[in-house]
Amino acid sequence: MCGIVGYIGDQEAAGFLLDGLEKLEYRGYDSAGIAVFNGTNIRVEKCVGRLEELKQKIAHDMPGGAMGIGHTRWATHGRPSDRNSHPHADESGNFVVVHNGIIENYLRLKEELIDKGHHFASETDTEVVAHLMAEHYNGDFEATVKKVLSIISGSYSLVFMCAHEPDKLICTKQDNPLVIGLGEGENFIASDIPAIINHTRKTYILSDGELAIVKKDSVWVQNRDGVPISKKVFEVHWDAEAAEKGGFDHFMIKEINEQPRAVRDTMTGRVAKDETGIVFEELNWTADEMSAINKIFIVACGTAYHAGVVGKYYLEQLARIPVEVDIASEFRYRSPLVDENTLAIVISQSGETSDTLAALKEAKRLGARTLAVTNVVGSSIAREADQVVYTYAGPEIAVASTKAYTTQLVTMLMLAIYVGELRGALPAERAQELCRGLHRLPEQIEDMLSDMDSVKTFAQKYGYSEDVFFIGRSLDYAVALEGSLKLKEISYIHAEAYAAGELKHGTLALITEGVPVIALATQYDVYEKTLSNIKEVKARDAVVIGLALTGDESIAKYVDHVIFIPATDKYLAPILAVVPLQLLAYYAATTRGCDVDKPRNLAKSVTVE
Repeated sequence: MCGIVGYIGDQEAAGFLLDGLEKLEYRGYDSAGIAVFNGTNIRVEKCVGRLEELKQKIAHDMPGGAMGIGHTRWATHGRPSDRNSHPHADESGNFVVVHNGIIENYLRLKEELIDKGHHFASETDTEVVAHLMAEHYNGDFEATVKKVLSIISGSYSLVFMCAHEPDKLICTKQDNPLVIGLGEGENFIASDIPAIINHTRKTYILSDGELAIVKKDSVWVQNRDGVPISKKVFEVHWDAEAAEKGGFDHFMIKEINEQPRAVRDTMTGRVAKDETGIVFEELNWTADEMSAINKIFIVACGTAYHAGVVGKYYLEQLARIPVEVDIASEFRYRSPLVDENTLAIVISQSGETSDTLAALKEAKRLGARTLAVTNVVGSSIAREADQVVYTYAGPEIAVASTKAYTTQLVTMLMLAIYVGELRGALPAERAQELCRGLHRLPEQIEDMLSDMDSVKTFAQKYGYSEDVFFIGRSLDYAVALEGSLKLKEISYIHAEAYAAGELKHGTLALITEGVPVIALATQYDVYEKTLSNIKEVKARDAVVIGLALTGDESIAKYVDHVIFIPATDKYLAPILAVVPLQLLAYYAATTRGCDVDKPRNLAKSVTVE
């Protein structure tokens, strides 16, 4: 996720802006920029690449002035480039903004503004906001911001500058974090506390829909209707290192807790507001094109491969297309049967995974149509594929993937609904039902994360086991694969995932007294079969932790412990079910004293074969 900073006071703004952005580098970014009011106009300096490149660019001509905003960008709309970097201004340069998140209706607004004579300099959704400010400015900065906020939709945190009223910054948020640091004769704005912790420990944490007028000697917070809001000062007691992690002990647990926001961002603009279907403007496929596809290959590595296994169930059952899932390092070497009627979907968090990139090139060589699902705009895989769908997880710092995986699942489900409707395989009523379920996901994940003490207890109790087994059927088996991988990646416990029905074919020999078994039972169409398999391991004196849907009154009779997730559709259950498994792995690793964020022998992006 991008980084935002803002300053207004009596000091030179540029120094704080650069320092604050440096404190946010851990979040990941591909470009950086600052804008400073110099007493006459707003000077914008930005460039693609690392923050150090921006510093070198302006080292001998530092923007002077005591009010400014800055940004480190993680590309979403438009590839990394100088012109797509933030801050963004209108053509006059009088209105400048920085933005985290997604403006859902930016394309329509951009077309309307172009028709009115506006000229755009970038491919971003953010620039639309600056042009809207210029279009609607009526001599009142605050009123114009409120007007613009009534026009745009999406998830965002925004900071506005106006050359006509250089005594204030205005900021607001919706679904993306924003904090205000309170100083003496100066005030600060940031997307995260590390940017301001060296300057003040007193903050206001903005809530959704709140708008703040920030001057050097005052901060006034109100709602969108202008009703004042009395904010409680939150005093930060973390040290600088803890602040980077948002007060969490590790980046992994911070990123697990960021999943509601990541899921929401990935759905923004794609799940119709009226829940009538899925929109992929970046694909714009036709029914004829999808009817011509007679086979899909999903190719990926590691966690992304497990997302592909879930995707297979989604696409086959909702779109009724045969799907094969391949480990990328094997795909090229088995002479896959690929032709022009094949769609190859490659999934990669980084977009730079060497094996996946090679498999993508091979699929193209064989004549397949190709689609990339990735988190990184402008990455090698994104550039190589015919088309690309971006997830909006934001950067992950921890090596073990969490929020990238959940956004991949959301993307694959949206894709299956989209293709299923195009092919006439998915009734509109069923698509609407799934869309309603997707809309509920962020809140359901938030609810789960607020009450996971039982998971921590189980992890601490069984964290010193040397063997753990995960079992499940259908989509539960696909999720079990990822749960097992997370546990062994970061805790170094030997963990294996099995299709529950396969136990009797040899694996049952490994189930002995006291061995922990994580049994997923969220798929109601195979529920009775799963209970039968649970009985098999209980008969061998395994300790069974069941994972089931809230309201399941039977599961407790067959297991030693139960973890409940919110009751939901069977296709949405994998997205919820993985969250407690991530937490189980995390707390097992901390119980064992492992380096959670940097597990041994592993790298975040594997760029060699």
